[in-house]
Amino acid sequence: MNIEILWPEEKLITSNILNNNSLVMKLNYNSFSMIFTGDIEKIAEEEIVNKYINQEKMNSKIIKIAHHGSKSSSIKEFLNLVKPQIALIGVGKNNNFGHPNEDVIKRLEEIRM
Repeated sequence: MNIEILWPEEKLITSNILNNNSLVMKLNYNSFSMIFTGDIEKIAEEEIVNKYINQEKMNSKIIKIAHHGSKSSSIKEFLNLVKPQIALIGVGKNNNFGHPNEDVIKRLEEIRM
């Protein structure tokens, strides 16, 4: 088993610095893999897509959806890069933030097709 640190880069994102520089890690165990995304938002996801666009490093069976399924995360390009079979979203029932966002759920449904 190993864990790869995929993000952040040496040069940090200055917009919403804590969220966008969250650790993004990939757990690998035999043929199993899982991406942990922390609270990254669109700007970090775009940077990650640009970094790994022509690689399969981000492919993973399971993804922990970023930022509790917030509308500021889980862009289509990022989800297409990961190609998860299973998506986990950590949220509280009836939370005040409306997480997970309906658009995030739709994007997840679209990548299953």
